[in-house]
Amino acid sequence: MKECSEKTFLQSWNWGEFQKASGEKIWRLGSYNQEQLIGIFLVVKIRARRGTFLFLPHGPIIKNIEFRIQNEVLTALVSELKKIAKGERASFIRISPIWERNEENIKIFRDLGFRNAPTHMHAEVTWELDIRPPEEEILKGMRKTTRYLIRQAGKNPDIKIVKSRNIEDLKTFDDIYQETVSRHNFVPFSMEYLQKEFKSFEGSNEIAIFLGEYKEKVISSAVIVYWQNFAFYHHGASLSEYSKIPASYLLQWEAIKEAKRRGCEFYNFWGIAERNWKLEIGNWKFFPHPWAGLTLFKQGFGGYKKEYVKTQDLILSNKYWLTYIFEKLRRVKRHL
Repeated sequence: MKECSEKTFLQSWNWGEFQKASGEKIWRLGSYNQEQLIGIFLVVKIRARRGTFLFLPHGPIIKNIEFRIQNEVLTALVSELKKIAKGERASFIRISPIWERNEENIKIFRDLGFRNAPTHMHAEVTWELDIRPPEEEILKGMRKTTRYLIRQAGKNPDIKIVKSRNIEDLKTFDDIYQETVSRHNFVPFSMEYLQKEFKSFEGSNEIAIFLGEYKEKVISSAVIVYWQNFAFYHHGASLSEYSKIPASYLLQWEAIKEAKRRGCEFYNFWGIAERNWKLEIGNWKFFPHPWAGLTLFKQGFGGYKKEYVKTQDLILSNKYWLTYIFEKLRRVKRHL
């Protein structure tokens, strides 16, 4: 579906293969208008301790056609999903729409009986950069400090950026990743998860590992997915001990240049925080989002924010409320 302007690799064929490799049951559905494919839908059955549900990650992807037809496609899709859910004994259907967050799109889901989920599964607010302009023009669009640090890192003989397609380098990434997890207190992806994801995309040369070295020690790393005309900064990690060494800035710049070489038109920095501030009202304290620092880092490269309709749940059974309570409490605990 190259014609679609809103899409991510989470609806790609390889992501479906990754889900199967992880032991999940999937369905690949399509919608046609007079024999023309206008929509694709990857559906994943999620089995968790909190309940079983059907999930569409960053879907559905529908061609840029008139609103009325989009509405009809989604209505037909929900009808089919209800049939699948009944056979799989799923208590609800969850969709993470990659649809612009506006009243019109929100109303479509409301009219079909959906409600906002208590948590998100994938990024709902992302930061994106148009990389079609020449490199110098992209640099000019960056925050002054970011541009300066990229150039300083490029001049530093102790800093080196290595691009790898070797799955063994995931172990190096994971070592740094675990330190990042401890620092920011989030639930990490397992090494097995990272390896299966890598294997699912490496055959089509759609994934790469970037390693930022300082004096021959890897101090930052990123996993980038290249799909159609997009590059996605999907996983990242860095060592706090070397926070003043700008290897991460040069690493991102090298990843952007690699995306341009591959013919990509957009670089997606993945999720950012919706808010970065702290507010105190009486005895109540609203803490800054855990991604506040990361958000500032990503925005420094220039670009624009994209907000999608919040993750939507369609309740099929009262068992759903066990999931709702569990996820709501977990989100509050993480200050998300």
